Amino acid sequence: MIFMTITSFVIAEICSALPLSGSIYIWAAESAGPKYARLVGFIVACWSTSSWITFTAVSCQSTANYIVSLLVVWEIEFPGGISNNNVKWRTVIWAVSEGFLILSVAMNYLPPRTYSRVFKFSVALIVVDFLLCLIWLPIGVHNTYGLRSAKDAFTMTYNGTGATPGWNWMLSFFFSAVVFIGFDASGHVAEETKHANVTAGRGIISSVIATALLGFATTILFLFCTPDLDVIFSLNSPQPFVQIYALALGKRAGVFMTVIAVISSVMTTTVVVVASSRLVYAVARDGVLPLSWWIGKVNKDRQPRNAVTVVFIFGAVLLCTILPSEVAFTSLLSSSGVSTIASYGLIPLLRLTMTPNAFKSSHFYLGRSAFPCYVVTVLWNGLVFSVLISPFYFPVDAQSFNFACVIFGFVTIFAIVSWWFTPAEKWLRQEQIEKALQSTEGGRDLDERLEVAPSVLPVEVGLSKWED
Repeated sequence: MIFMTITSFVIAEICSALPLSGSIYIWAAESAGPKYARLVGFIVACWSTSSWITFTAVSCQSTANYIVSLLVVWEIEFPGGISNNNVKWRTVIWAVSEGFLILSVAMNYLPPRTYSRVFKFSVALIVVDFLLCLIWLPIGVHNTYGLRSAKDAFTMTYNGTGATPGWNWMLSFFFSAVVFIGFDASGHVAEETKHANVTAGRGIISSVIATALLGFATTILFLFCTPDLDVIFSLNSPQPFVQIYALALGKRAGVFMTVIAVISSVMTTTVVVVASSRLVYAVARDGVLPLSWWIGKVNKDRQPRNAVTVVFIFGAVLLCTILPSEVAFTSLLSSSGVSTIASYGLIPLLRLTMTPNAFKSSHFYLGRSAFPCYVVTVLWNGLVFSVLISPFYFPVDAQSFNFACVIFGFVTIFAIVSWWFTPAEKWLRQEQIEKALQSTEGGRDLDERLEVAPSVLPVEVGLSKWED
């Protein structure tokens, strides 16, 4: 909670100075300074694009796990057994996941006004889900298998990883930081946001604070409400909480809670598609991807729907990895978080070493606190990065190896090769970099900033929002 909040202020600082679609790779490029901007831009663009599209697939598969877990609750037999080793079972999960992907993408084609209403309804439903877990679940647990004691909730540990006690604690405690990944989403839709230089940065900070406070309350709640370890490890559904709902509240009430969770998860995926598509749109607009002219188009209401289609295609292909191998898809889950955490750590490292005195025009300029914030953010995200690429089970074999480090390395090498073979005039030209850096200097008013950096602050998309 503490270190991710500091990270959010560091990211918000540069977001306020450069509130653009695609945000994070532009922030990283400009943080690197003119000399290394293109190289860093290529690397972070590949990191973030692969990460966000993978997030989309991961979220759909997580939602599918809720639905198929109901088969376990109602004791419905499945040919070959309910196990990820069963290819028939993996086929069902794949089909359901693809269905949720289609639904989430379809909502991104709705007119903005309709989408807004659907989104507000879904947020209200998520709040209801949270309140039911906070009130109804502990009452149900108290009336059935009983709440755990404070001693069990706060002091009992279990080493199911096979790692040393110290590293088992690291995996158990710091892996939870993955829940904060993606808080930069509001920066990816900055060009569609009024007063983006303030609102986008505020969205980044408030996202982390809300996740921290509500996530902390949820964690404490579940520490007291989960059954004892023997019961937990006897649960064999893909999403154990579906069975926990049934144990605490009864089967029918458990179904009700599961349905609410599924709808909430679908809307989460819809928001992930929004952020992913804006990132793909921005990268294509800058000329990196094939078919950039098509992907970078916007329709009459300024929505990049072609980019949404690209996210759907790649997300659907990634979900197909469930079919041949459970290990392959599990590795994709891990790699999605690794790339984003690496980006969160790289930006403050570059600000610390390459551009420590830039971006003073930011509404969230850190001033004298910048140096300690950068140092803390680099060290913290480096720690989380090491946890996320670590094997989660020991001894390590082909089934337990965490391929996240391999995938991360491949994406990075691909980015460097792309940078090497892509002519400088094709993407993020040198004059663009210098103009963007000049536009963030203190003392310039808005008209002057738009004048010196029209290619980085695209007038055709952003001007109507910046006029205010």
